[in-house]
Amino acid sequence: MGDYSKALEFYEKSLKIREKALPSNHPSLATSYNNIGGVYNNMGDYSKALECHEKSLKISEKALPPNHPDLAYSYNNIGGVIRQQDFYDQYSSSYNDSHYRHGNNSNSYDFYGLTPVEIPQFQYPSHTLLQQNGFT
Repeated sequence: MGDYSKALEFYEKSLKIREKALPSNHPSLATSYNNIGGVYNNMGDYSKALECHEKSLKISEKALPPNHPDLAYSYNNIGGVIRQQDFYDQYSSSYNDSHYRHGNNSNSYDFYGLTPVEIPQFQYPSHTLLQQNGFT
């Protein structure tokens, strides 16, 4: 596991330098917000991750033409956070319900060995976002 606090420290230093040196709609700022959002996502802080990815998207929408492929990064990252958050919420709820009903010997634990991509409802969550924005 990475040192998320150290990664955040350096990504935030990078963002501060870019904010001072670049105009507020520069694509490099969007990259910084995407990087910071990725760390928050890995830490499980989905609200902060989503906030960063949405800032990135707003900057990219101002700086780039509407069909620019770099916009897909933000859409993809937002979809990933939503997927992770939904999976975590479902996992926590299912685990608590199962544990309550069945105790420690439950066969329902088999579900938790699956990755999100093995569960049909979690496959390709950002595909819909890309379709809605004319990328596919």
